[in-house]
Amino acid sequence: MVQSSFSAPRTFVYVSAAVAGTIDIYGMDGTTGALTQVSSADVGQMVMPMAISPDRRHLYAVIRSQPYRVLTLAIDPATGKLRQEAVTGLPDNMAYISLDPTGGLLFAASYGGNKIAVLLIGKNGLVNGQAQQVIATGRNAHSIVSDRTGKYVFAANLGSDAVQQFILDPETGILKANDPTQVLTGPGFGPRHIVVSPDNRAVYVLTELTGHVIHYALDATNGTLSEIESVASVPENARLSPGVAPTAAQADDDKPKVWAADIAITPDGKFLYTTERTTSRIALFHVGADNGRLVYVTNYPTEQQPRGIRIDPSGRFLVASGEKSDRLSVYAIDQADGGLGLLGRYPVNAGANWIEIVTFP
Repeated sequence: MVQSSFSAPRTFVYVSAAVAGTIDIYGMDGTTGALTQVSSADVGQMVMPMAISPDRRHLYAVIRSQPYRVLTLAIDPATGKLRQEAVTGLPDNMAYISLDPTGGLLFAASYGGNKIAVLLIGKNGLVNGQAQQVIATGRNAHSIVSDRTGKYVFAANLGSDAVQQFILDPETGILKANDPTQVLTGPGFGPRHIVVSPDNRAVYVLTELTGHVIHYALDATNGTLSEIESVASVPENARLSPGVAPTAAQADDDKPKVWAADIAITPDGKFLYTTERTTSRIALFHVGADNGRLVYVTNYPTEQQPRGIRIDPSGRFLVASGEKSDRLSVYAIDQADGGLGLLGRYPVNAGANWIEIVTFP
């Protein structure tokens, strides 16, 4: 009788450190959440946004210093180490990237260039060609994501207080404007990052300048958004004023301002988290099982100026980075109420911002 061998899943955490120009690689213990540093890959100054392919074979990383480019990095499933396989020029300085569900398209958003772009990914996982489509947006395109089906794509424009709506042609990979072309947030809200609910019924947008999470219902038949509610992530006792868009005419009054950054939702859709950089805190929301409605619960102190958070695929751990911290924080997520319990802090290189996590069976 042959005995079957059991091997535990392997989880790896990747953190881009913009100042150091590295991607720091850690192994995560699937039981305790503890991190062990594997290595640090030197990739280039101002490495920031990253994305992992659906098949977990590649990590894509953007260099935001000239020449602007995206790296295709092969992931070793045994060790988590990275090997560069391709480098491709980008049409601008890209603040955000994401992939469509097939892994055949890379979407990119340029904050300073006021544009989004679509690049093809070959069956070998490599981004090799120039952008096949570049679209001018409103001011400060800050993020771009597709829905869970890949039919619809949304781009947040911070300076224009708008979320643009697109339909994706599955044959050509070309985006066309939906009708209506966009939904507006409140004036001065500054929509930044977007997350789609696991059931694809809701889209949540974090506003950088006011710290709200705007909950939109996603119409599955036409891909349009309808605002349901807008819930604050920053309590009044934080005493923060609304932030100001870069091109706003009003003068800075030097008062501490809301500066929200990242948003994440657990794989079961029960809990949602956001970060705020001025106070260096992570907010927790409960998500209604039937209607997706948000209830703000509390917030937790974290690394200084938290730029990025990511939840591991099991939904049990959250990792947070701070741009002005030399440590990462790992939290256990209470499966009953979403509460965060600090498990440990780990050294990281300078300018830590973007986090990606992958688990191999």
